[in-house]
Amino acid sequence: MSEPPMTTVGAGYSAERVVRPRRALRAGITHAVAVGVAVVLGILLPAIDGGSRVAGDRVVAVLNVLGVGVLSVTALIFSLMFLVVQWAAGNFSHRLALFRTDPLVWRVFAFVIGVLVYSVTAVLAIGSRDTVSVAVPIAALVMAAVAFVLVRRLQLVALRSIQLSHVLNELRDRGLHVLDVYCPPGDAAGGRDSPPGAVPLPGSVTSSVRWRGTSVLVEQFNLVPLVAAARRGGAAVALRVKVGDILYDGDAVADVHHGTVPESEVLTAVVAGAERTFHQDPALAFRLLSDIGLRALSSAINDPATAVQALDAVEDLLRHAAAGPIGQETRAIADESGTVRVILPVPGWDGLLRVGLDDILVIAPGMPMVLARCRKLLTGVLSVAPDHLRPPLEERLAWTEQELTARPPFMRDDAG
Repeated sequence: MSEPPMTTVGAGYSAERVVRPRRALRAGITHAVAVGVAVVLGILLPAIDGGSRVAGDRVVAVLNVLGVGVLSVTALIFSLMFLVVQWAAGNFSHRLALFRTDPLVWRVFAFVIGVLVYSVTAVLAIGSRDTVSVAVPIAALVMAAVAFVLVRRLQLVALRSIQLSHVLNELRDRGLHVLDVYCPPGDAAGGRDSPPGAVPLPGSVTSSVRWRGTSVLVEQFNLVPLVAAARRGGAAVALRVKVGDILYDGDAVADVHHGTVPESEVLTAVVAGAERTFHQDPALAFRLLSDIGLRALSSAINDPATAVQALDAVEDLLRHAAAGPIGQETRAIADESGTVRVILPVPGWDGLLRVGLDDILVIAPGMPMVLARCRKLLTGVLSVAPDHLRPPLEERLAWTEQELTARPPFMRDDAG
């Protein structure tokens, strides 16, 4: 799916990434295609009459060995995968699902199933034939080689997912990407140095939509159909909840301005999920980095160096946000004509600071190395922040400096 434009929903474009339903569909299609191709090859290749031929019983033995061998190795690697997922959840964060949601997992599984289905189908197709085409064992060997390459790649990805530096870099990169895509640029509010505010809405509120039913986590918003519905009704929909929020029965989901939009269209746009995803959630990377830092600072682990590494990634995200994407706490989604149809709430500057820094900052006085790193972070972000973003940074920096004054002089530098 192509990356969404910043503000416009047009023909063939998308201002969202609703991948959970599509990912499940792609996984199912991938498995079905692999099985279908394997069945076709398993039937057609043994039916070839010309060319070099080999004894049928030998080919059957090769197919049996390759099928069982590939399946055994794959089962071993997938067992490792389950251990990796459990280890990452226990040592980093239960919300960390980088490896578990990697498309490589289902693609490798689909290919291995295809190899197994091909082996079984070819054995049945050979039956009692004395000789078969050499293409049958060659195809099996090529499939097995590709399967082992994919399994090895899956193993390397799994092992990288338990390395702290790799996880922090992956979180930082995903956070930078979603900030660029889903947080409005500073000049959207009339200039990079203009204060954050709300996008003006046309007309008064004509109706409000409330959630009905059990509580759900807002994983994403299906924005394209919502923009189309608002355009048909000549309305603008101001969403009242952000991605990552919990909706309870009776909570306000959105306000419809000027025109009319059926309540069902608005509620259908809410994609509920079991856990937060990066696709429309700029604050998730900050949340996960903060989780890793807090877990490292717990009395059970007591690993301030890990917290400092997490703060390195947080500073990168905050510098990037301060220098560009943060301008407003709402983002306007327009239709093809440029008319604003949906107002999407996004985390503001204060929200990102609270999620990514404040929890660690409160605990930092007990860890001089972490406290000094927090001061360095705030000083660095202040050096690139525009005027309207500086007050909350200066407030936190003043508190940090006050905490450091109670420390011996040799603990006030950035040596840690």
